[in-house]
Amino acid sequence: MSKPLIAITGASSGIGEATAKAFSAAGHPLLLMARRLERMQALNLPNTLCKQVDVRDRASIAEAVDAAQEMYGPVDCLFNNAGIARLGDIGKQPPEEWDETIDINIKGVMNALHPVFNGMKERRGGTIVNMSSIAGRKLYPDHTVYCGSKFFVHAISESLRGYLAPYDVRVIVISPGIIETEVLDHVNDPDTLKAYKDNKQRIGGGIAASHVADMIVFAYQMPQNVLIQEMVVTPTRQEY
Repeated sequence: MSKPLIAITGASSGIGEATAKAFSAAGHPLLLMARRLERMQALNLPNTLCKQVDVRDRASIAEAVDAAQEMYGPVDCLFNNAGIARLGDIGKQPPEEWDETIDINIKGVMNALHPVFNGMKERRGGTIVNMSSIAGRKLYPDHTVYCGSKFFVHAISESLRGYLAPYDVRVIVISPGIIETEVLDHVNDPDTLKAYKDNKQRIGGGIAASHVADMIVFAYQMPQNVLIQEMVVTPTRQEY
């Protein structure tokens, strides 16, 4: 019997890429969505549909989901992972960076949810994993808009969890700390970047994205009546 379809946004690198590999190794067909199509195709995973998608474009996500579901059946798990970390001094940060953060980390989350959660509700089953951050639970210097976007993820997840729980649909939040990903590529403020790198070096570096992926697969593989509502993971030496 074939396993159900897993859909992942932001699948071209970091935690998204690692989670795609982990679910593929577990035998699932995949819908991978990201802006960098060639990065996803280079993973060369079996039973995988790769779609060039910007999560700010609601229609393109819906089209990708429709195409994948025609091939592999309904989406049983959405890993709502795409995001951006435009960190910076709020007094100096260009408002365009606020817009980008809000459009990707907030609107993009809702755009990815829209084509899947009603189907899960109707089928009375499914799992949604929303990517947050430890910055969705605590405040950090130069994280103002980023923290706001991740606090939103927590709020919408809690509300959606209450809405979908009577239909046996699970909503999970994953909140990583410092992970070895490309997140620093999005930081344009040199002082903020230096402070982040100094802190990362102080604690001995981040942890591998594969560890986060393993946690997501573990939570998904629990029986449908078992919900791990939130997982927070950091390097052991990241004390705050």
